[in-house]
Amino acid sequence: MSMYSATPLRLVGGSTPNRGRVEVQYNGVWGTVCDDSWDIKDATVVCRQLGYNGAVRASTNAEFGQGNGTIWMDDVSCTGSESFLDRCSFNGWGIHNCVHGEDAGVVCQESVQAGVPLRLVGGSTSNKGRVEVQYSGVWGTVCDDSWDINDANVVCRQLGYNGAVRASSNAEFGQGNGTIWMDDVACTGSETFLDRCSFNGWGIHSCVHGEDAGVVCQESVQAGVPLRLVGGSTSNKGRVEVQYSGVWGTVCDDSWDINDANVVCRQLGYNGTIRASTNAEFGQGTGTIWMDDVACTGSETSLGRCLFSGWGINNCGHGEDAGVVCQDHAPLRLVGGSTPNSGRVEVQYNGVWGTVCDDSWDINDATVVCRQLGYNGSLRASTDAEFGQGTRTIWMDDVSCTGSESFLDKCSFNGWGIHNCGHSADAGVVCQGATPLRLVGGSNPNSGRVEVQHNGVWGTVCDDFWDINDATKPNGAIRICVDLKPLNESVLREVYPLHRVDEILVQLSRSRDFTADTKTGAVISYCKFGCCPSFHLTRNLTGWLATRDNAEKGHQGILKC
Repeated sequence: MSMYSATPLRLVGGSTPNRGRVEVQYNGVWGTVCDDSWDIKDATVVCRQLGYNGAVRASTNAEFGQGNGTIWMDDVSCTGSESFLDRCSFNGWGIHNCVHGEDAGVVCQESVQAGVPLRLVGGSTSNKGRVEVQYSGVWGTVCDDSWDINDANVVCRQLGYNGAVRASSNAEFGQGNGTIWMDDVACTGSETFLDRCSFNGWGIHSCVHGEDAGVVCQESVQAGVPLRLVGGSTSNKGRVEVQYSGVWGTVCDDSWDINDANVVCRQLGYNGTIRASTNAEFGQGTGTIWMDDVACTGSETSLGRCLFSGWGINNCGHGEDAGVVCQDHAPLRLVGGSTPNSGRVEVQYNGVWGTVCDDSWDINDATVVCRQLGYNGSLRASTDAEFGQGTRTIWMDDVSCTGSESFLDKCSFNGWGIHNCGHSADAGVVCQGATPLRLVGGSNPNSGRVEVQHNGVWGTVCDDFWDINDATKPNGAIRICVDLKPLNESVLREVYPLHRVDEILVQLSRSRDFTADTKTGAVISYCKFGCCPSFHLTRNLTGWLATRDNAEKGHQGILKC
């Protein structure tokens, strides 16, 4: 069976690896290319063959110095879509009318191609499986002829792992179907991408799917180029800065969108993105603008894996610095319950709401959910879709919380979207207590704007018809501060106008924690946590004197109204 291997190329005489005089090896002999009709299309094919994203410009008139020996190619005419330079039209090997003063060259974009896409299929965990490669938009397998640890290392590194544990052969992870794209792969182990290794050519093989190759990768994933967020008011937002060659710099916002922001946030350990930020929202950076025209698909493991113009290649100013706002945890909500504190648990990941499977779902998991939503704890965990079956994605399965976690996504679970459940196994909770409340903006803890939390989100209460009955706590007790001091001294303090004291006492009489009547000199008993001090109220010129019954001398206080 015929095999195709591209004629080797190299760049010579440039000040950096991405530029130089183009030299081609034919019959084991290196020679040059004449610049007759040499243009950006020809340069693009050269740069792509060498692993760059494309060409910045074509070079003529021996800009990078004159070569010597044979001039192998002349009148090269590429369309720009060819995979290799020798696939382009040209006069023929060694046929030319040129001198070395016409040697052609290129300047390539500095960033290297991401390589043809790879995936692992059929493994029990994400770091192992049958190797599949996508070529011309079609997924296919790799034959295990000569497949070894060097090949496996390249695959694992391309997928973001630190390296390979072992190479797998004989369809260990199951037989694929469709095209076998690669055979006789022979990597040195230093290549960045699998398609940079020597192999027979796309679709050229002598194999069956019983020979599909696989890998087992080291479980830890590469961190990629370091990132940080700068200038935000909280740690989950800010200007995106990337470190390259030991130097921190910014990212230009040209074409910056939610896909790019998703990659940044995921690389930094967040569950997703709230929005992408442009126009230096978080302040202008200084120094180098490292990245421009970033174009992530959203599935990359680190920002450096996305397509972009090349390190330091940009047409931006710092007024265009890009930023992100990341989700600091996956939002939760309860759906389908008859009260706000009960329902099917739903979690939002990458902007999409989905359910949680009830495999191993217990009170510890429910407690974390309820606490994240602002409740004091959980009454019980619910299984078997008690609150109705959800739809769309089942995001979490085999959740195993200790009960001390602040957020559900900090608990152990299989991984986002990895499950063996149907929606009939949707998990739910019943949380303790009423809807959470808080007081905000007051001069002391017992006064302030009333805010209520629903489905994990705090909001305010409108004052239409707002009166003393609304200000009463759910159990009937007015907001009143009891400060238990040494020797059981306690002082009741409240800041209502004098004319409303009787009304306050009426409200207090309805409380299970307080007992009172409306007569002058009423006796108030405060009973909570097993402590029941009594107070005798006497009106005076400055307010009400609250004296604890049988109190020692001096153990009294003023209830100012």
